Amino acid sequence: MKTELILKRDIINDLVNWKEKPDRKPLILEGARQVGKTYVIKQFAKNHYEDLAYINFEQEKSLRGIFKPDFNTERLLRIIRSFTNTKCIPGKTLIFLDEIQEAEGGLTALKYFCENQPDQHIVVAGSLLGIQLHKGVSFPVGKVNMLKMYPMAFLEFLCGVGENGLAEAIKNKDWATLEFGHEKLTDWLRQYLFVGGMPEAVCKFVEKGTLQEVRTIQQDIISGYEKDFSKHAPASLVPRIEQVWHSLPRQLSRENRKFLFGLVKEGARAREYELALKWLQDAGLIYQIFNVDAPRLPLKSYKDDKAFKIFTHDVGLLGALSDLDPMTVLNGSDIFVEFKGALSEQYALQELLPNHNLYYWAKPNSTQEIDFLLQLDGKVIPLEIKSDENLKSKSLKTFMAENNITHALRGSMKPYCQQANLTNYPLYALCTI
Repeated sequence: MKTELILKRDIINDLVNWKEKPDRKPLILEGARQVGKTYVIKQFAKNHYEDLAYINFEQEKSLRGIFKPDFNTERLLRIIRSFTNTKCIPGKTLIFLDEIQEAEGGLTALKYFCENQPDQHIVVAGSLLGIQLHKGVSFPVGKVNMLKMYPMAFLEFLCGVGENGLAEAIKNKDWATLEFGHEKLTDWLRQYLFVGGMPEAVCKFVEKGTLQEVRTIQQDIISGYEKDFSKHAPASLVPRIEQVWHSLPRQLSRENRKFLFGLVKEGARAREYELALKWLQDAGLIYQIFNVDAPRLPLKSYKDDKAFKIFTHDVGLLGALSDLDPMTVLNGSDIFVEFKGALSEQYALQELLPNHNLYYWAKPNSTQEIDFLLQLDGKVIPLEIKSDENLKSKSLKTFMAENNITHALRGSMKPYCQQANLTNYPLYALCTI
């Protein structure tokens, strides 16, 4: 399987920057299960270190207690050296402690590695770190660096299928070249909306090219997540987590995508499901985007805690949860308008989230809504996502007039276009915003 090309990930650049920092601290890599954390760190070590000292605490149950006696880093290094058969030479060896949440005291130990072994290069990762932290685990504030890993973005997917030139043109905002590649990029984006960015699904797509086999991988990943619900969540909370998780397609298929507890269960109330939402967030499986009362800076100050949208972390898994038929992809533009554009909006969230704090705006007692609000260059910028050929937007024009907004952005299937007060980005280039 051609994993070397497929799994080339942009986060490697961030890892190299971390390695070269003079004030480097132990690194915590967060991310949902199956987004490729272990593979990326091993590839990083292979290409940038002489040796790797790797321990997976989920697999090595006998080592889960190594932090219990004390946080003596000399003792801990002796155990790591002995178990991994490496010398742990500072700068030449990468120490990688995987699924660190399974080892009691593992996160706390990073403080002492930072203070007593600053020359050692240490990375820890875990699929459920967020959940562990909210159990009251002491966090080494100021003693660690943090990185968050997401599923493969569209540009990473393009490189995975061998379209490096088109990916480079998008990065460089080479709009003239992209106009010639517009139809080809639209076709790749259509397939990405089905495949998504889970590395195993992308591998299968490149290897086999069949969407049905991709769907099998996606269903296996979802099944694994649901097993995590039962394994790691309190038993009393599991049914509510499952109900929220399985309500996502229905929530996002509505014209107004505001999360409604009544769609989780008839008669449900917010207080009954707040912990379930929090658990899914901490596991990295959903994102919560809040409405703002007014489009003013800073947007966070106007956040409405009671009005929000919920998205999952991968557009391909949303399609799998929704039983999206592979024929929808093969039928051309249908996939862009499926679920009233829910897939396009989910995709937009994934492309924007790593670099932006996202909000949305909805007028009370009205259908007027702006899909996303961004803070750019000291201004509030509205962004509308259009999944069909009709680019007219009464809501956007009214919003701009009523709030003295001078410029807006639109993501659509049209090529890049700069107008007086509106810039249209093709959906495949949203990452350039």
